[in-house]
Amino acid sequence: MELSRAIVSAPLSPPTLRPAPGPRLGRRLPFGAFSPPQPLSNVVGVFRCICLLDGSNYGDGFSDSVLLRLLQREHGRCISRALRPRLEWVEGWVRSNDTLVRSLPILVGGASLVAVLLNRAVSGIAAVADASSSQSRADILTLALSVTDILAGLVWLSIRPKSISPVVPRGVECKRVGPGVSNPALHELLWAWDSLTTATCCKSLVVVYGGNCILQIGVAAGSPEDGNALTVDTQKFIQGSLYKSAMESKKQSYLANLALYPGRSELPFLPANTQALILQPIGDKGIAVVGGDTIRGFTSIDQAWIAMIADKLDATLSKSFNS
Repeated sequence: MELSRAIVSAPLSPPTLRPAPGPRLGRRLPFGAFSPPQPLSNVVGVFRCICLLDGSNYGDGFSDSVLLRLLQREHGRCISRALRPRLEWVEGWVRSNDTLVRSLPILVGGASLVAVLLNRAVSGIAAVADASSSQSRADILTLALSVTDILAGLVWLSIRPKSISPVVPRGVECKRVGPGVSNPALHELLWAWDSLTTATCCKSLVVVYGGNCILQIGVAAGSPEDGNALTVDTQKFIQGSLYKSAMESKKQSYLANLALYPGRSELPFLPANTQALILQPIGDKGIAVVGGDTIRGFTSIDQAWIAMIADKLDATLSKSFNS
């Protein structure tokens, strides 16, 4: 009892406090799947600081809400890539042996048909089908299934996905900048053009803002008179149904196969063989016409990226034209 009291009443030595390690500038944000949740304002603020430390201007021109959407999309994409299973070897084998796989129903149906006929001949059963015989009923059912397999194989061989390849736009190269465009706005527009041509199938870009065409770049339709690039008739384009529907909905309009849409006649300034088109509103005052060289060439990621570029252009152009 004396010993226990001495132990309990003995003073404890004060704990030694270690200084917290200073932050390392080389580390990135903890955006992993098991990282603790960060306040949204802190995430955007730290992201802007990292951009400044790296010497990049990726965060310039984007509002906090736009940057937050970009970070959330990249976060989810990284997690989905990490959790995505590897391609099974069966799927890879099917892709590399497409003709053989499509012929399998014909082979199975033909083998079943031959097996039924051989079984009928070897077993000594009369060739005439007898409805009272269970063997005859089974053979008739097997023959029907065999013929169905053969027909299915013929359909598989006759229907093949059409290969889609890029086309060479028929037109002339042009680069026209509208009046009143400041140097920062022009720099931003050229950056958008370089980004689109590098990352997507974009071959033509027309930007209409404030009722004027401020940029026409890429391949444009040639004039039948002098062979030069056709200028954009802004007033006629604004009065068209494509422009009105896109501006009224304030959402991106994607025409995956432009040849199937009757509104193609409203875009005479684009090459005649433009395959795909995106009409992207730029705020409330403008629109971007993005033409591609491949049918269904703009993926969902491309469409989201074009929408983000439009938000960035809207912030830059609104400052440029209001100043």
